[in-house]
Amino acid sequence: MAKKGQTFQYYSFDIKKKAVAMRLDGMTKKEVAALLQISDIGRLKIWMRKYREMGEAGLIDRRTKKIQESAEQLADQTPGQDVPGYTQQDIS
Repeated sequence: MAKKGQTFQYYSFDIKKKAVAMRLDGMTKKEVAALLQISDIGRLKIWMRKYREMGEAGLIDRRTKKIQESAEQLADQTPGQDVPGYTQQDIS
């Protein structure tokens, strides 16, 4: 569980893909982590599971996509638009 104030390491899709390829080539988790400077060896195990279940799509970071989509949705809405039960005059 995350602790208050804890920062997380972000790994790009390319790093994840390289790590999975190295594991599939027979390298140990420890060797891959050392070469790619991955601080959490358990993270490799999670990437491998996601790769087996969903392929390369499983390695995509979904957190940032949700944040971007919700920000775009908020930007598309104008104040007072599509508020049920209110007219534009009531809102202004």
